[in-house]
Amino acid sequence: MPARKLLEGASFEPETVQMLCTVYDRVKQELHDEGQPEIVNEIIAQRILLLAEKGERDPDRLCAGAMHGLVRLH
Repeated sequence: MPARKLLEGASFEPETVQMLCTVYDRVKQELHDEGQPEIVNEIIAQRILLLAEKGERDPDRLCAGAMHGLVRLH
């Protein structure tokens, strides 16, 4: 599912939404996303949004927070 679809309803400036979408795509890439269950994508998006709503804007910290506890598939 595209990042923008999962981040719909987020009340951020357009530049922030773009950055959040980039972070979402980065997390999926780092997890070697190839057909993850949709719930995993939703969890990633929810974690990114939660951190962003708390004021986090650093892409590296957003990425790390979104990946916390998720297993990388190789």
